[in-house]
Amino acid sequence: MNFEQFFRSELDGLHEEGRYRVFADLERQRGQFPKARRHTADGVKDVTVWCSNDYLGMGQHPKVIDAMKQAIDHCGAGAGGTRNISGTTHYHVLLEQELADLHGKESALLFTSGYVSNWAALGTLCSRIPGIIVFSDAGNHASMIEGIRHAKCERVIFKHNSVADLEAKLAAADPAAPKLVAFESVYSMDGDIAPIKEICDVAERYGAMTYLDEVHAVGMYGPRGGGIAEREGLMHRLTVIEGTLGKAFGVMGGYIAASAALCDYIRSFASGFIFTTALPPALAAGALASIRHLKESQVERFAHQERVRRLRSLLDRNGIPHLPNPSHIVPVIVGDAAKCKWISDLLLDNCGIYVQPINYPTVPKKTERLRITPTPLHSDGDIDHLVGALHQLWSRCALARAVA
Repeated sequence: MNFEQFFRSELDGLHEEGRYRVFADLERQRGQFPKARRHTADGVKDVTVWCSNDYLGMGQHPKVIDAMKQAIDHCGAGAGGTRNISGTTHYHVLLEQELADLHGKESALLFTSGYVSNWAALGTLCSRIPGIIVFSDAGNHASMIEGIRHAKCERVIFKHNSVADLEAKLAAADPAAPKLVAFESVYSMDGDIAPIKEICDVAERYGAMTYLDEVHAVGMYGPRGGGIAEREGLMHRLTVIEGTLGKAFGVMGGYIAASAALCDYIRSFASGFIFTTALPPALAAGALASIRHLKESQVERFAHQERVRRLRSLLDRNGIPHLPNPSHIVPVIVGDAAKCKWISDLLLDNCGIYVQPINYPTVPKKTERLRITPTPLHSDGDIDHLVGALHQLWSRCALARAVA
């Protein structure tokens, strides 16, 4: 087999479909977010970032930066290895305590990313509990899907956010089998929110554990930033809450929060935890500072929600179609992979606006979109410029307008 020819042919297919991904070479500058510098063959240009998951700009917050600098000065750069051999530092201990407190759980366990925390936690639970059946929402993230697949257990997919379908499938399953329901709070592509209470009601009726991914909600919702489950007073009803340190908290890493026994079980049996180098102390220190700040401050959350409302209002005024949802994610629907990529390129090259196209397989074909994520740091001028550019491009591409 000519491997190089195979690789090129597969990549050519992505180009033809308009799905080839190009990474923008961006340089964030302290204190300037959401502005950044874009490095191109024609030189360095200024851009405004509209698709970052640093939802609150905490990656630029002085408390976070200062905490990371102090940790480097105190501890050095790396963690020194895996935690079970040489990598546990006091910052890890403090951060896990803070996370457990954030979610009202006995314990928490850190991982190197949210992807790894889902893959390792679900993969371990679902492979080692004899006879377990996993009920997984059809819209779950790839990391959850991969963890469940890795477990090679029986799995049942229920319709997205459908409590009725979940109950029907639970009722049809072996009543003696252990069960786990895995779902998300905020779904990152459509921005819709799960009916957490109703899912907990059904899960409890059938004796199932619940595993909630809150990666797009932690820091963003609830009086202390504990997520949708905190906002709705439901954290105590969930067996496992999984989150990330790399989005609203502005740093890097993932975690689960649960009972002391469950966290210790994952710590003791999950290969994705045992054999991975631990987070550097500076990252743990930065996340710790971010969480502590957002437990006390509502300023960032309130400002963020106002920015989202203003952007949606201007999009509506200009007939730019976006999915209505109750979250902070604003999906602007294009519905064509090539046009979506073209619009994204024009925004970047001609308008200094960076927003990546979201195409298949991340979203279904014919639902291609620009996933826009406002932050508290986007100005009125930034929003006006974005909507004005979209308004012009919608006419240029002859795309359908939304009807008010």
